[in-house]
Amino acid sequence: MNARAPGTADSARVRRQTGSLGRRLVLATLGFCLLFTLVTVGVRTWSAWHKSLAAMNAELVLIDQVFQSNLAKAIWEMDSDALQTQLDSVARAAPIGRVELQIIRAGRAPEIIERQRAVQPGDHRAPRLRHPLTYEPYAGARETVGELTLEGHEGVLWERMLAEVTDIVITQVIQSLLLAGLIMWMFNRSVTLHVRRIARHLTALAPENLDQRLRLDRSPRRRDELSLLEEGVNSLQAKLSAYLERQHQDEQALAAHRDRLAELVEERTAELRAANVLLEELSRSDPLTGLSNRRHFDELKDVEFRRAMRLGQPLTVLMCDVDFFKRYNDHYGHAQGDACLRAVADTLRSVFARAGEVVARLGGEEFVVLLPGVEAESAYRSAVHLQKRLAERELPHAASAVSSQVTLSIGLAAFDLQAMDHFDQLLRRADEALYRAKTRGRDCVSD
Repeated sequence: MNARAPGTADSARVRRQTGSLGRRLVLATLGFCLLFTLVTVGVRTWSAWHKSLAAMNAELVLIDQVFQSNLAKAIWEMDSDALQTQLDSVARAAPIGRVELQIIRAGRAPEIIERQRAVQPGDHRAPRLRHPLTYEPYAGARETVGELTLEGHEGVLWERMLAEVTDIVITQVIQSLLLAGLIMWMFNRSVTLHVRRIARHLTALAPENLDQRLRLDRSPRRRDELSLLEEGVNSLQAKLSAYLERQHQDEQALAAHRDRLAELVEERTAELRAANVLLEELSRSDPLTGLSNRRHFDELKDVEFRRAMRLGQPLTVLMCDVDFFKRYNDHYGHAQGDACLRAVADTLRSVFARAGEVVARLGGEEFVVLLPGVEAESAYRSAVHLQKRLAERELPHAASAVSSQVTLSIGLAAFDLQAMDHFDQLLRRADEALYRAKTRGRDCVSD
């Protein structure tokens, strides 16, 4: 008894936490029946409406056929009493809501006589019949003496429709309830009981009792989805038992390789860190010259500019451009042009080697030097020294218009705390100074 208590408690808890599949099926069936009832009621109501209209119209035709000859005779004979009596008789007929008689006499305006049993709505839906009245005083002489208009009683029409719709709704609701009850009874008897048996069996499963097979209280000759489910559960238990055995063996093998794997992961992690460091360095340097590239320069420029603004320190920028470099490439070739750029980069690196000074290649033959804490006068002397060091290398430039050797035009700009609030303003001034240096004949320093 104590051994079965946990399984029984689990089964009860499962039943409390899960809803009934049969109840859900019934709710779905009721929903479908409700929708089907609404559609059916709508279709049958529409059909009943048209049948009611047709029936009332037929009644109006019959009334018209009964009274038209008497009314025509009373009009021809000018018998007012008989005419009023006939009209009252027509108005008292059940489907009649309004009667209108128009008397036509030669040379006189038509006379209209009306009888109305009830106030008809503006949007009149009941049928209306209009028929001319003719009288034949003698053979071969037929004359139109008036026009009779019969309107159906809309209240009567709606009363008939209400009775029809009530019968339709009651019939459909009873059919839907009976269908839902039948489905619930059949589903509970053939499916729900066995599904609960399977649920209790699965809830009580544990690694130590996987050999207990599921058996449903059903005839073995019945082969349906539940039989397939029973076989599937038993097959799954067998496979799960074999899997647990293999898992135990694999865990033992895995424990033997775990330490080795940890060592390999550590080795690969160290290699990856080294590769990341190298990749970071490559992403910040120009592949041709080895100087900082535009990306690295953009990262540093704003840092130095904010430091200069915060501390009130000087900051100078040099924009350097190789004179007539396009002619150099055209004359010596691009391979020699790359060698020239590397030589210029080496010269820049040798002149500006102090901590904090940044030399970067912006692109093509254009270089920039960022000098934190350096006044404009000192930067000017450094720029002149740069030109002198480049001249000492005696790099030939036969296509230059200013010298037989490679030269630099340099633009200088210094930070002005009062006039600048962004680094691009300082860089633009250096670029403008470079333009003035080129205008003055190149191979010079302009500020």
